[in-house]
Parts: sequence; C-alpha cells; structure tokens
Amino acid sequence: MGGQPLYLEPRLESRLRSLVNSPELLHTLTDALGSPLNVLVPDQLADNLERFRSVYGNHHLSGQVFLAHKANRSSALLRRLAATDAGVDVASLGELQHALGAGLTPDRITATGPKNPEFLWLAARTSVTVSLDTRGELEQLATLVRTHALPRTRVLLRLSGFEGSGVRVLTRPSRFGTAVRETAPLLDAVERHADVLDLVGVAYHLDTTGLTEKALALEGCLRVLEECRSRGLRPRAVDIGGGFGVNYLADGGQWERYTTALTEAVMGIRPPLTYGGHGYGLRNEAGTLRGALGLYPAHRPVAAAGYLDELLSQPAASLGGRPLAALLLEHLYDLHTEPGRALLDQCGLTLAKVLEVRDQEAGGPLHIRLAAKADDVALEDHGVLMDPVVVPRDPANGGGTAIDGGPGTRIATGTASGIASGSGTGIGTGTEVHAVTPADSASATASEPIAAYLFGNLCLESDLITRRTVFLPRRPAPGDLLAFANTAGYCMDFHTTRAQHQPVARKVAAWQEGGRWRWCLDDQYWPTTPVGGAQ
Repeated sequence: MGGQPLYLEPRLESRLRSLVNSPELLHTLTDALGSPLNVLVPDQLADNLERFRSVYGNHHLSGQVFLAHKANRSSALLRRLAATDAGVDVASLGELQHALGAGLTPDRITATGPKNPEFLWLAARTSVTVSLDTRGELEQLATLVRTHALPRTRVLLRLSGFEGSGVRVLTRPSRFGTAVRETAPLLDAVERHADVLDLVGVAYHLDTTGLTEKALALEGCLRVLEECRSRGLRPRAVDIGGGFGVNYLADGGQWERYTTALTEAVMGIRPPLTYGGHGYGLRNEAGTLRGALGLYPAHRPVAAAGYLDELLSQPAASLGGRPLAALLLEHLYDLHTEPGRALLDQCGLTLAKVLEVRDQEAGGPLHIRLAAKADDVALEDHGVLMDPVVVPRDPANGGGTAIDGGPGTRIATGTASGIASGSGTGIGTGTEVHAVTPADSASATASEPIAAYLFGNLCLESDLITRRTVFLPRRPAPGDLLAFANTAGYCMDFHTTRAQHQPVARKVAAWQEGGRWRWCLDDQYWPTTPVGGAQ
C-alpha cells in the first residue's frame, strides 16, 4: 500500500507523555499483571477539575461539578475525586455504594439514570439528591419516603423536548426526562408531595455535541425555574449534564486528511482504508455517497471546560438575548455539570502486548494480534479513531519517542514511538508507507512506517481492535506493547467482558513522586498513598 501514511496521532499532555516515555515501567507492569492492562493517573483528574472551576470563576457562578461515575469503575479515580471539592453522579445502586465507600458525602452525590426501589431507598436514606425522569418515578419516590419514614428528599426534575421560538432547532429525542410541555402536571405532583420531596432544581440530558441544542435546553430550564417561582416553589439550581467532549488528536489536519481519504475509499477513488470495506456509516450506492459518518469528532479544538465556557456565553433568545451565564448569575442560580470523559481526559491509557505480526500479500497491511479483546480497548465502540503508541521491549531495536519539535518534526530518543504532544503534523509528511511482504520482511528496517490491522485474541472474525487500517511509524515486534492513550473516559471498562474466559484488564494507579513514577493496584490507592508510598 503506497502513499502517505494517514496518521491519527493522540494528543498527550505532560503526564501521559511521560508515562509512555517510560517503557521499562510499562513492560514491568504488563509482565507482572498481564495484558491488557489499564494505567490510571488520578492526579490528572484534579487538574481537569480546576479547569472547569476556572470557567465557573470567570462567569462568577457557583455550583457543583459531578463526575459521571459510569465513565469508569476505578476506585482510585473516585477516591482522588473525594479528596477534592467535586461530586459524583451515580446511575445505579452499585455506583452509589461505591461512591459512599470512597469517601464522598451525600451532599456531593446526585442519583440519576434508571432507578429501582433499592437504589431510591439508599439515595433517600443517605440524603442524596435524586434526579427524577418521570412523574411515575416522582410518585414512587414519594411513596417510598412515606412508607419507610425516610428523610425529606432533595429532587431535581429532569426535562426534555425543548422547543425554541423563531428558527426551529432540531433536538435529538431522549429516553430521559419529562417533556417540557408536560411541566405543569409534574409541578402539581411536586406540590402535592412537598412534605416528603424538596424541589431544588431542574436538569436536562442531551446526547449531542451541538451548542445550539444545549443552549436551547438551558434557556428552557431557566423558563421552567421562573414557572416554579410563580408557584411559590424555591428551586435554586440547573443541572446541564455532560457532553462537553474531548480533543483526542494532536493535529486537526490529520483528522481532515483521514476523513477525506475515507470518503474517497468508500467511493472507490483510492484503495480501502478499513477491514472488509467498512465505511463507518458511509456507503457507495451506484456512485453516490450515502449515509452519515458515524464517528466521534476526534479533533475538537473547543472541548471540555472550553466547551462549557462557550455554552455559557450563548445568548438566550427568548430571554432578551442576554448570555446564559449572566441570567444564571442574575437569579443566583447554581450551575451543576456532569462531565464524564471531559473530566477524565488524559487520566489513563490501556496497554496491550503484541503477540504476533503476520505479513500479508504484496500491498496488504500487516496483521497484528494483541493480547486483548476488542471490548478491552473500546475506542471504536464510541466512534473514536486514534493511533496507539508503540512501546518497544528493546528500545535499541528501532523506534524512538516522538518529542514535539515543531510542525512536521519528530526526534527519536530511544523509547516509545509514535507519540505526538503538540499541534505539529508529526511523522508522515512526505513519507511513503511500505507494505512488507514475506520476501522482504527480513530486510525491512524497524523505522519504516507500516500499515496494519489490529486483531484481538478471541476466536471470532469480528474481534477487531479497530476496523481501520492503522499507520504506525515502525513495525512492532512480538513482545512490544501498544499503548492506547486517553481511554479512561468510557473506553476502559464500560463494555468489557470475560468472553471465552479471557481475562479483563486489571487496573493500576500511577503518580509522579520525586521525579519518578510510582504505582499501586487500583483498589489499593487512597489519597494518602502517594505520601505513604507503594511500588
């Protein structure tokens, strides 16, 4: 396969960059704990929280930041969160028990998602705020509180189906929340159960990255709060959920080049870029491009805390056109957020050992089999395309760490290879990709860029780590590691299984101390651990 390699290099901030530049540590960990292995960096969570807090401060807003627990089951991350002033959003009985056991007090926990009686009972018993999706759920909670003589419970009303005036904004339907047009009977129920339920605010959940949709929903929530006040109710908060996004890639140009090339491949203009001609939602119907690209926008210049800042700066068209942040401040409303992947950005990586590298026919990508299943590295389950970093077992056997030296510059330092840390285009500019055939594999140098498919270790044709052709700056060897960066948000354990009795990835927590990396098992980490020491 000729042509320039279509790299999608991961964005790495200082901690993750340092971690992938520590091959001896990473190989020691996988030798001892097996492959796949998840490595978490709890201290990064605190840094991400500060970025969100700075947005609150810039807009002079109060309120809580709740980590969406569902994004990762790690105990280390939750305990590190407990050492900050942030809270956690739990969506199951097990998550609530986990949060309480990690040291989070009930006033820093909000319960969302589908709820069974046991989940509702523990939330009410411990005085956790409950976000209610329907009038039926409200009635169920009120009955439970009365029947079991539980404390008066703080509740949020989660709303959906927001509509704007003027130009129609298409909003994605949601299974969560009560349609805003049905607010009146919902508030009637709140008033009827005021002796056991305390309405503290309203909320929304939108599974979209669209700023316009989210601004419309926040504007709608502000109008509902005014309706509450007209009834004599005193709600004081708006919870706008999550969906702030993450910028996964170092170079937006690489993303544009790849998506353009993928479209050309689907149309038959260039050779396929995926296994089996998969189009990621695109298809060729008699020479016409159909469908929609079903991928996460992996390069997002405005994401996480920056996205929140833009959202708060949006004007509220039906409320005088003033910025949403100004209206929240004017009415002294608290703003609650529930970031998941945005709060876990750069908080970990997944390691997988290379078991086999097979040459294919002339012009075909290598087949690389890993000691991991597709659900252990669930980037594609969330539509995220991003290159892994090759971490050689023997640094002298080719490859080197890519240290950002400016656009188009990569400097080999003899450790991991395939890393981008800035906005440069990295290796690949003007570089040909060479397909290695059985005849010439012995003479191929480790520094030549290669194209490959990544396969898992299940006895299933469908067990592909990624369907796309992955371009790597060097040919990996059995025993090397592939480091998949930035998997802490939803891509570590959300989909993992024990299919075919294959192990699930273990977790370790890592931190920097005295210029070196230290680590412990995830469930052995506490905020005191870095002081007390571990490995």
